[in-house]
Amino acid sequence: MVRAAPSLTGDGPTVDVVEEARRVFDLEIEALREVRNHLGADFERLVALVRDCKGKVIVTGIGKSGHVARKIAATMASLGTPAFFLHPAEAMHGDMGMVASSDLVIAISNSGEGEEISRVLPGLRRLGAGVVAVTSAAGSTLARSSDLAFVFPPMREACALELAPTSSTTATLVLGDALAVVLSRVSGFGRGDFAVFHPAGALGRRLLTHVRDLMVSGDINAVVDVEASLRVAVSEMSEKALNIVNVVDVDGRLAGVLTDGDLRRLLDAEVDLYNCLVRDVMTASPVTTGPEVLAEEAMRVMAEGARAITAMPVVESGRLLGTIRLSDIVRVGIR
Repeated sequence: MVRAAPSLTGDGPTVDVVEEARRVFDLEIEALREVRNHLGADFERLVALVRDCKGKVIVTGIGKSGHVARKIAATMASLGTPAFFLHPAEAMHGDMGMVASSDLVIAISNSGEGEEISRVLPGLRRLGAGVVAVTSAAGSTLARSSDLAFVFPPMREACALELAPTSSTTATLVLGDALAVVLSRVSGFGRGDFAVFHPAGALGRRLLTHVRDLMVSGDINAVVDVEASLRVAVSEMSEKALNIVNVVDVDGRLAGVLTDGDLRRLLDAEVDLYNCLVRDVMTASPVTTGPEVLAEEAMRVMAEGARAITAMPVVESGRLLGTIRLSDIVRVGIR
């Protein structure tokens, strides 16, 4: 392993890089503590304003604050609060048309005096949208022009010059995370809701894919009558290549299953394989699942017990509907 030098020398002074990095961490952690302890009535009012918003939440900012604003809007939307980012400069060239009187605008500016934000405020007011300021300057134009100003307590920027937005942007980002998470809790946003908003992700597949979506059914399912011979059952299992055959009665109700594992065990038993009936050697009380069960839960059931299984019948009110296989669940990316 190549280890970095403890200090580096360039055109400036020699810097202990690890200690300098730790200084940045310490200052930003301290800033987060200050903001955490500052939370109170203004944050409660902010949550209430967003909760009661009849339209969308629009987050805006310029420069580093704009990058943070984009992330806050994305996190809020991800957790159930309709939100999007509005670039203040683009707003002055037509994008103001995205704003409605029922919307709430969260404007982020550390100084509260940024030209782009100041120019967009009158237009927001004419449209009748609510405005919330997130700033470090209580007497700024932004704070004075807003329905609510969340003002950060004094904090030191972690930049060695104490100029570049560092501690302040981190604090704003975490404030946005806190707002989004609290709102999701207040609204009762759950795992199923999250999955609806993330259908293409791994979690979405886990929470949206049911057994009925993956089960083998109809003519391609392996099924024999309870009075069938073992020979017929083995032929059906081989033809359908499911490693399991379902045994049903005359009403289509599941009576048992025969698996390839059962066949291997029969080879060591004193059984007339050529003349016995499938009902004599089947598993009469197999593990089953229902069509509306999540595929993730079905996979967990198959892995439980002293002997894991790779397939199981899908039944509803005792009637066989199909077969769910572990391989089909894994194939769609559920682990």
